[in-house]
Amino acid sequence: MAHPRTRSTSLLGALIAATALFPSATASAAPTPQDVVLIGNSAAGTVTFLDGHTFQSLGTLNVIPDRDQRLREMDLVQAAGYAVVRQQEGGDRFVDDVYASPDGRTLYVSRGNLDDAAAFDIATGRQLWHHRLPGFKADHAALSPDGTRFVVSATTAALAQVLDTATGLPVGSFGTGTYPHQNDYSADGRHIYNSSIGVTALPKALDGLKGDKRLTVVDANTLQVTRTYEFDEGVRPFVVTPDESTMYTQLSYLNGFVEFDLRTGRTTRTVAMPYSAAGQALRPDDYPQNSAHHGMALSGDGAKLCDVGTIDDYTAVLSRPGLTTDGFVGYPTNSLPYWATTSADGQHCLVTLSHANAVSVVDYRTATEVARIPVGDFPQRERLARAVLPAP
Repeated sequence: MAHPRTRSTSLLGALIAATALFPSATASAAPTPQDVVLIGNSAAGTVTFLDGHTFQSLGTLNVIPDRDQRLREMDLVQAAGYAVVRQQEGGDRFVDDVYASPDGRTLYVSRGNLDDAAAFDIATGRQLWHHRLPGFKADHAALSPDGTRFVVSATTAALAQVLDTATGLPVGSFGTGTYPHQNDYSADGRHIYNSSIGVTALPKALDGLKGDKRLTVVDANTLQVTRTYEFDEGVRPFVVTPDESTMYTQLSYLNGFVEFDLRTGRTTRTVAMPYSAAGQALRPDDYPQNSAHHGMALSGDGAKLCDVGTIDDYTAVLSRPGLTTDGFVGYPTNSLPYWATTSADGQHCLVTLSHANAVSVVDYRTATEVARIPVGDFPQRERLARAVLPAP
């Protein structure tokens, strides 16, 4: 494939010079959606659009145009919560998660320590609505397959709130463990999987006081909890196989991941991955938000796993079902690889390098990096989407 790193730089420069998300707010929209990768630049408060196949940068949208207004609207309790979350996160984290509507025209964002969710018209950048969540932090989100519901973890409120994507108004919620984190719909759209990580601000010595660390399974239609699985450590990034029989998940402090049988509720294998020299030197209390490894993805054919070694500054590719390691892609020390998503063709693992302000493109077949794309400040969550972009 052509190396997108070289081609993306000049294109991005031209787009920046145009001073808008895409060339102008009045440009006519392309007639059909195209495959894109949405990159949430958490500290910058922007979303970068990458071509879903070449990974060229297509432009960036500011998703905190109302930041100052939202800060002014906070009462004393909300302002104090904002300050605490900002301190714990090591700075502002404005973009936590991001999705596009099925028709490719609307962007939905959970906005971290602004503690809200917002929707934007992709073509014009105009904000359509925003809704403040309970508590003090809006975390991971999920969009229903039909695009009508946006599920967002309200971290400090121990619940996930479900919003109507047309209005931003709540249509329901469900209870979770302590500090709910990731949300995912099952492949058939019938279930929502929510993980909780416990109070990350407490040291490992007080692990027993971190709260309920669990996986919660919810009926996507009724929002009733159907199953829960308790864990000794926080449930970090996970992937569930399409038949919902198996989950691969990272856990707080574990330098690796586990294979978990969702039918029996038991861990079937624990895979310990090698430490890098830098990772080995860290104390568990120095791990970012308790995470040794943070980022998992499953290849399109289900044959490979992508495991992101956050403290180790590498991405590992493993083969299923044996869970043997095919190879590693190493990054400079303190790159902070922090999330993984599989590309639209199923052949590449896309890994955000939060401290390097880049996305690493890893080939599942060869376990090698084939491109590294510059994006915005502190890229974190990535999501695949189809989007209608304005014509150049």
